Amino acid sequence: MPTTTDLALLEALAEKGEELLERHLATTKEWFPHMLVSWSQAHDYDDDYEWSPEEAGVATGVRSALFVNTLTEDNLPYYFRDIERMFGRDGAWGEWVRRWTAEEARHGMVLNQYLVASRSIDPVALERARMVQMSTGEVPEPESIAEGLAYVSLQELATRISHFNTGSQLEDSTGRAIMRRVAADENLHYLFYRDAMSAVIEFDPSMAVVAIESQVRAFAMPGTGIPDFTRHAKAIADAGIYDLAIHHDQILQPVVIRHWGVERLEGLTPEAEESRRRLIKQIERIGKVGRRMAERRDEAIERARDRATVPA
Repeated sequence: MPTTTDLALLEALAEKGEELLERHLATTKEWFPHMLVSWSQAHDYDDDYEWSPEEAGVATGVRSALFVNTLTEDNLPYYFRDIERMFGRDGAWGEWVRRWTAEEARHGMVLNQYLVASRSIDPVALERARMVQMSTGEVPEPESIAEGLAYVSLQELATRISHFNTGSQLEDSTGRAIMRRVAADENLHYLFYRDAMSAVIEFDPSMAVVAIESQVRAFAMPGTGIPDFTRHAKAIADAGIYDLAIHHDQILQPVVIRHWGVERLEGLTPEAEESRRRLIKQIERIGKVGRRMAERRDEAIERARDRATVPA
């Protein structure tokens, strides 16, 4: 249940919520999953069908990204539960929760339809993993509305980047178009949450900084309940689809440092000042680790290329 502080924050941001909802509804575009999937690719699955990677023709890291991204969308009921718990059912915030849920459900629909039609990943493994994930219902659960807005701002942008980069590595033009369509929606979700969090910063900068620091420190992409998530996350990072360097350069720096301007905020409480100090230090640390990991990956790729060009 929302705390007294949460309820006061929602009331203070009520007008902003209405403004952001109206902007979203005016900006978003109607589209239909069945129109994006190339159904001419599809054919029946025989009873003795066994999927093989050779049939897919998709790189390992891209398959992992498709697997994780799709299962993340499938876990929507639990995200809806927590978003509604934070924002409630009434007013613009409640309307946003329902609209966001409907759009995210469409993402899961088109991704599942595409994967079944294209056979890009093992449909049996996907369904078994879906059953495991949705039976556990593991999702991030921020403790306050301010923390929730900080988290979903970062998470929606991360999801947009992951979807787009996954599509960019697909040779299949249908898959690329689908991933870019989903990424475009995720970007609008990100903008809603980012600007809602900006309003929190205006309302109470100290509350906002403490919340942002907490979520940056503990940030994890949704999907930690997916079977073999760590292995898939490594494959996704090795493919350059989403890694710590991207997290730092395309999320933390542009959003937390530049857009929210945490270094420029004034009049913070002592607790918030300490949170800001830890936040800046954490972002710097993530940047350094991310750069080292990216350099090692690039060196490994270069070595592999050198070995491939050496005459037998």
